[in-house]
Amino acid sequence: MRILVTGANGFVGRALCAVLAERGHLVVAVVRPGRAAPTRTEAAVVGDLDGDTDWSKALHGVDAVVHLAARVHVMRDEADDPLAEFRRVNVAGTRRLAEQAAAAGVRRLVFVSSVKVNGDNSPGRPFTDADPPTPPDAYGLSKHEAEMALAAVAAATGLETVVVRPPLVYGPGAAGNFRVLLDAVRRGLPLPLATVRNRRSLVFVGNLVDALALCAEHPAAAGRTFFVRDGEDVSTAQLFRLLARALGRPARLWPLPPALLRAAATLLGRTAAADRVLGSLQVDDGALRLSLGWRPPFTLAEGLALTVSGQPAPDSPRPPATPSPATSSATHRSSSGR
Repeated sequence: MRILVTGANGFVGRALCAVLAERGHLVVAVVRPGRAAPTRTEAAVVGDLDGDTDWSKALHGVDAVVHLAARVHVMRDEADDPLAEFRRVNVAGTRRLAEQAAAAGVRRLVFVSSVKVNGDNSPGRPFTDADPPTPPDAYGLSKHEAEMALAAVAAATGLETVVVRPPLVYGPGAAGNFRVLLDAVRRGLPLPLATVRNRRSLVFVGNLVDALALCAEHPAAAGRTFFVRDGEDVSTAQLFRLLARALGRPARLWPLPPALLRAAATLLGRTAAADRVLGSLQVDDGALRLSLGWRPPFTLAEGLALTVSGQPAPDSPRPPATPSPATSSATHRSSSGR
């Protein structure tokens, strides 16, 4: 298939382009003006992502789109109206891409959403796709609204859409909260986390891109919403110890009751940070495994080892899904210069 990847130069995008190319697809990488495309891809230069973006040239002959590009969640948003900015990029921009993809004859669009559509904390059990959305912030709300916009375009045009909601994504070069924890382990900082017993789902970038590739290929993925994870949920303390082991460093943890930690964080105005460290956020990837037969190619231990080594994940050995007759015809149209 000819597959367009937005956000191709990002942390997940580069890994996805490599896996798609390895699986035999022709990859069209969307890049900003003046930026080079990842290796083994064809560049498509597109400007800012919003409701006026012109995707027509980039979408020519494309069979499927994986939409990664987004305005992402940041800790200190300096926009005058963050929700308006999230909606401009994540909602209007996604709707525009879907509408023009449908008009161009694209069969499928895989949308990378976020677990934040469901919330920051799971309700004593893993989230499933049957749980009602409860986005806790402007970013999560924009992702939920983008999902609804895609559903509307799909209903009006027949475009196949697939939604994937990952939890925290880690891997070589990961930023955000995972990078903060990894730096703390590297520096040998003693932390009062020894008695934290929460449960959190993670997904290694190599596992995420393998799942995204399968969602672009597999006939049974159309119209579905999937969660994805490594398969082994861990507490913050367990994750700290696993990272220390992978680095060959001691895990300097000492016990302090989580209630005291949360109280101290509240006094300091850091309740959101406490939720990330002490709260549970689990997802159920059973639908992805049962419907598409997906299995993560990397274990949690392997993902963490590759992360601390700084080495990119090896290309997934999984072959492409057996195409349906409709997908086969789409591939033929692409190769014949539709």
